[in-house]
Amino acid sequence: MNARLNLMENPTAGKIMKHLFSAGKVIVGSPLPAATQHLVTLRASQINGCAVCVDMHTKDAAHAGETPARLNLVAAWREAPVFTDAERAALELTEQGTRVADGAGGVTDEAWANAAEHYDEDQLAALVSLIAFINAANRLNVIVRQPVGDYQPGRFG
Repeated sequence: MNARLNLMENPTAGKIMKHLFSAGKVIVGSPLPAATQHLVTLRASQINGCAVCVDMHTKDAAHAGETPARLNLVAAWREAPVFTDAERAALELTEQGTRVADGAGGVTDEAWANAAEHYDEDQLAALVSLIAFINAANRLNVIVRQPVGDYQPGRFG
């Protein structure tokens, strides 16, 4: 299958992607723990049905040392004892931030307060930005039907 639109070769899309990747590098270099970043991008991608992002973020996380057990349990994080309280707070914020159209109130005060207990302001800024960033990336890839399967870890950073 070919993508409907090549986001890297189209002049307009290419400019947009350049800026998105630049923003992504700021998030990657932030004080938000790398393991949390991997879990958040994987969970949002699962929710959004973005196969290319699930493939990419699973491979990048495994390459960075994440365990198969944790990667396999991200979709069932509430029942899985392998995540820290901080990671659970980030995953809850991710789910609520990704499913804003599904809930009447968007992100609850409880989810925000829980995340704020575990992350300082800079980490929260990175976490919120990462949730928004991965949702944008998921939507771009789903809309253009980005092909999946050939991603190699570290390709984009």
